[in-house]
Amino acid sequence: MALATKQGATIANPRSRTTRRQWKRYSNRLFYLFVSPWILGFLALTVIPFIYAFVMSFSNFDGISIWRWIGFQNYVELLSDPLTYYSLGRTLLFMIITVPISIAGGLGLALLVNRQFKGISIFRTIFYLPSVVPIVASAVIWRSVFARDTGALNALIERLGGPTITWLIDPTAFYALILMTLWGIGGGMIISLAGLQGIPQELQEAATVDGAGHWQVFHSVTLPLLSPILFFQVVMGMIASLQTLIQPLLLSDTGNTATNGSVPHGNYLYMVHVYEQFFYSQRFGYGSALLWMLFAIILLITILVFRSSAFWVYYEVDKESD
Repeated sequence: MALATKQGATIANPRSRTTRRQWKRYSNRLFYLFVSPWILGFLALTVIPFIYAFVMSFSNFDGISIWRWIGFQNYVELLSDPLTYYSLGRTLLFMIITVPISIAGGLGLALLVNRQFKGISIFRTIFYLPSVVPIVASAVIWRSVFARDTGALNALIERLGGPTITWLIDPTAFYALILMTLWGIGGGMIISLAGLQGIPQELQEAATVDGAGHWQVFHSVTLPLLSPILFFQVVMGMIASLQTLIQPLLLSDTGNTATNGSVPHGNYLYMVHVYEQFFYSQRFGYGSALLWMLFAIILLITILVFRSSAFWVYYEVDKESD
């Protein structure tokens, strides 16, 4: 910045010169030095394993012998493998059931606790706590709940006069897996609650003054303004459900997750198939090809969901005008 004198001449502001000198002391190299830990971590833990898995998918690597390049043989095999289609179908069914119910259940809980009265934070905490319980601990808890002879669920059913159900084997194991997954809808409740509290009350009050009922206000005001939050939950929920692995492995009657056949046939999801190819059959190349196929499926579904968002997601600011 320049300073003007009475004679019309200008002199440089000494503070601006000092500021420029201070900034000149920090070179671009210093910036890269500060971000180098993240760059090194990203390269070592993401980029290199990404490339390594891609190259390995074109080999017959078994973890012991030397690699042998086999081209697209793994991809041709997985496209003709009945277990691939079966596990993928079970995974898609699992996603179609759990994602909508989880989002709707989380939104329902959010509407329930979106109140202001004494002790409401206690209820919010109670509903949210299951979502922060580790997966292994959750599986242990639900295994005890679903136990045939000593489980709490069968005890309740028998008290009501119902039959004893063997939950952890086919054909009921899939329903047990769904129930266990829906136990953690408290995470979606928190996200939906944050979205509900971000909606201006004036819009809802104006709709009520115009004669709209509770359902009309919810359908015409609340849901459109909440649609970006729901869109986020749909995308993240689908990606998470397609990668489900730990729950079906641990929620089995035998509890033996290291051998083939430990998972009930109904819970044989896609990632379980990948797990068995890697750690039971020692087919690392074929397992890598399965993972890349899953990556393509997730990418395709995500693109379709993003394309469909133009018809049901409402943004207060038009994205095309940015």
